[in-house]
Amino acid sequence: MDIESRLAELGITLPDAPAPAANYVPAVQSGNMLFVSGQISADENGLIKGVVGRDLDVESAAAAARRCGLALIAQARAATGSLDKIVRVVKLTGFVNSTPDFTDQPEVINGCSDLMVEVFGDAGRHARAAVSAAALPRGVAVEVEAIFEIAS
Repeated sequence: MDIESRLAELGITLPDAPAPAANYVPAVQSGNMLFVSGQISADENGLIKGVVGRDLDVESAAAAARRCGLALIAQARAATGSLDKIVRVVKLTGFVNSTPDFTDQPEVINGCSDLMVEVFGDAGRHARAAVSAAALPRGVAVEVEAIFEIAS
């Protein structure tokens, strides 16, 4: 099944690929690897801000991570022209703006990881890091970057 059809079947509408906010590009292709810059938590109402463990609970933060995943997929589509060029999700690195005593970063980043498997099936299973951050850009709750393998 093609990925666009899979998104429609799941009722998922991708956001527009966000423009870079500084001096970097949204994605870089090197060989058959696509490196997508970190996408920060945002939805149709704007940035999803806050410190997890203080302002947001795990469920809300996981939803924010899912939004990062939607932006990552949108960036991959913008970079490649078609999501059907995605061979697999290779790695996600997730950062959670959390209190010093918060230790459920993996459960937060599952919001993004689960989306990748939902959309890409077994090709969405990936290596991953989920780490705490004392602060993230613009005060957002979550940021996730990705590496995709693409067809040559």
